[in-house]
Amino acid sequence: MMRSLWTAASGMTAQQSNVDTISNNLANINTTGYKKETAEFKSLFYQTIQENSYDNNGDPKPAGIQVGLGVRNSAITSQYTQGSLLETGNDFDFAIEGKGFFMVRTQDGSIGYTRNGSFGLAVGTEGVTISDTNGNPLLDSTGSAIVINEAYNPTKIAVSEFGELSYPDENNNMVPIGITIGLVQFNNPGGLEKTSGSLLKETDASGLPRLESDDFTLEISKVRQRYLEGSNVQAVDEMVNLIVAQRAYEMNSKIITAADQMLQQANNLR
Repeated sequence: MMRSLWTAASGMTAQQSNVDTISNNLANINTTGYKKETAEFKSLFYQTIQENSYDNNGDPKPAGIQVGLGVRNSAITSQYTQGSLLETGNDFDFAIEGKGFFMVRTQDGSIGYTRNGSFGLAVGTEGVTISDTNGNPLLDSTGSAIVINEAYNPTKIAVSEFGELSYPDENNNMVPIGITIGLVQFNNPGGLEKTSGSLLKETDASGLPRLESDDFTLEISKVRQRYLEGSNVQAVDEMVNLIVAQRAYEMNSKIITAADQMLQQANNLR
């Protein structure tokens, strides 16, 4: 009976993590570029009660007797599926159609990666920089901050589906200005480390970033100007998952109650 108590307790702990993951998905249902997370589980050790078992006639059975000792969380993985594109009309809102990530220069000088394409203009000494809401500059395909000098009116900048910035000439024809938004892909995006502000950091598990403009084996992503990528969280699916997790939590709690009652009866034996 003590075994059942600890087994059920591990189930309640695992389902609590599951509920936490689902609640985080629902909390970020309107977060730009957010990717839903899924809690995964695996069983704990098994205790061998009897290695070889036999029937009433003494013939060996095809399987022994083992009892599982519970469950634990093995991973919480992000599902990097495409989110829906939402039109905003803002000139410096960009959505990615594909597997790419934007690159931004963070405050500590390192590079962060994001699917959140909500950018704006930050005025500096060298010109106007395209930056995210935290002031981190967007990087081009060479890894440099995208700076629009005084020769161009930022409101007339257009961005093609390949991330190329262009500007109208005297005949109102769009001419590239030699700047391309840098997009990268990872062999294992699920291994990226999540930080605040929708930023991701590369890890050994994710692998090195692969620049789309240099790696011709990659399927090139498309940039959609004046659009943002919504989260890929489906509210109905998450509510169903929440109900399932809650019921599993309740069943494990009832097991603890039943084991407690059995222990109480054993203690009352005379």
